[in-house]
Amino acid sequence: MTARRVRPHLTWWGLAALPLAYLALFFVWPLATVLWRGLTQDGSVRLDLVAEALTNTHTLKAMGTTLLLAAAGTLGSIVLGIPAAYALFRLRWRGVGFARAAASVPFVLPTVVVAAAFSALVRRGGPLGWTGLDQSLWIIVAALVFYNTSVVMRIVGGAWAGLDPGRVSAARTLGASRLAAFRHVTLPALGPALASAASLAFLFCASSFGIVLVLGGSRVSTIETEIYLQVNQFLDLRTAALLSLVQLIIVAITLWATDRARRARERSAPVRRIDGTRRATRRDAPAVVAALVALLVVNGAPIIALVERSLRGASGYSFKHYRALGETPARGLLPEPVLVAAWHSVTVAAVATVIASVLGLLIAHLVTHRSGRATLLDAAMVLPVGVSAVMIGLGLLLTLNRNVLGFDLRASWWLVPIGQSLVALPFVTRTLVPAARAIDDRLRSAAAALGASPVKVWALIDWPLLARPFGVAVGFAAAIALGEFGATAFLARPDAPTLPTAIVRLLGRPGADNVGMAFAAAVLLAAVTGTIMFAAERFRRIGEAEL
Repeated sequence: MTARRVRPHLTWWGLAALPLAYLALFFVWPLATVLWRGLTQDGSVRLDLVAEALTNTHTLKAMGTTLLLAAAGTLGSIVLGIPAAYALFRLRWRGVGFARAAASVPFVLPTVVVAAAFSALVRRGGPLGWTGLDQSLWIIVAALVFYNTSVVMRIVGGAWAGLDPGRVSAARTLGASRLAAFRHVTLPALGPALASAASLAFLFCASSFGIVLVLGGSRVSTIETEIYLQVNQFLDLRTAALLSLVQLIIVAITLWATDRARRARERSAPVRRIDGTRRATRRDAPAVVAALVALLVVNGAPIIALVERSLRGASGYSFKHYRALGETPARGLLPEPVLVAAWHSVTVAAVATVIASVLGLLIAHLVTHRSGRATLLDAAMVLPVGVSAVMIGLGLLLTLNRNVLGFDLRASWWLVPIGQSLVALPFVTRTLVPAARAIDDRLRSAAAALGASPVKVWALIDWPLLARPFGVAVGFAAAIALGEFGATAFLARPDAPTLPTAIVRLLGRPGADNVGMAFAAAVLLAAVTGTIMFAAERFRRIGEAEL
């Protein structure tokens, strides 16, 4: 007899209405508003004005800079990521697990912290202050490489660890050198993984708003920083909307390339997982040492500089800048102490986390019913990944006004957590949905046959198996919301800054005390988000060990 599927008291569409309505109101509608504002004038489509705006010299320069930085950041990440993938994933040696975790730290740091760390490195008084790299393209590329090397390392390393070592051994037996074997055997096999890693790194580099805004200052302008400039300085919403359309096209093309690369990587993966790792030998020592030294320099130097600059004052090293976080900055730079902004960030991030987690848990439940509709729902919930956070913030700013809703949500405290929840929601669903789909439906049917109600079935069967993935999802959502800057830069009120916006304000003003407070605040933000991510990762590993 076919097992009877357990059905909830409410209809599937009744439960799906909440996440769909939330996405429609706070994502689809604002996105459509931005597109409409950019393509029309006085209610009619004006492609001539669109062409004129897009061929403007300033716009073309911003587009070119965006693509140049993304390409350079991607290339640097691949150059550094491939040796790291070999040393940390292909080879086994004592301490490799710790080295992998340390090499992955940069990617979980908020972009504002990364920008502050590199700013500490090249600003006047920093270790590289004499180089003149401050507000240059080179330092932005270095920050992008710092941020995305771990992406390349993990994707390529995971594929490399699964390659059959026998193919390389056969090539070496036939007389091929190690370099020739790598070029003709290993590299083609890693092709799909490299393409996937490169396209994903390009996407992150093209949408690194906070890094470019802080490190580029007034000298470097990309599409996202130009959108911010048009809104905050010139109040030119139409040009900002047009630039958002260009950014959407770039992101859409990159996501398409990423998806094709991912599918190719999945097709090339062996049906049965192969352990292609091997124990490192003395001959591997130079490669391992070189990779570790490169990672240590690229990843360690900015963080060390950030901590050092946060402690350094005019009279030596002290905790002066950390103590100043509890005081209101002079000259009205911030309306409140930085620690108050930090508490505001925690509160806002908590609300955003609750929203994203509840919606993600509901979606995870829905995907176990009506498989066709569930696939569409799952796909809809990851749509915000395909849109820049800057565009999300601009869309909410343009849409949720008094003329439409009957009240001005833009002046409300709730707009910031709404924007942050949209950024975090795809990561929550990507964590919970696979776990929900892995639950054997026969367990639910057996519980229902014994008389359990749908709610009790979920409480006894689904929740125990989803509890640990849910904890991981909550950790990811909290860390993302706490460090989110792209959408928050548009939505946070001047009288209620978040910690990332406060850091950017402090870095943008002259004065050693302001800059020192910014560095201290960045260390605080890095410590909090790092602790959250460590706890989430620990939670995930405990869950895997119990399975």
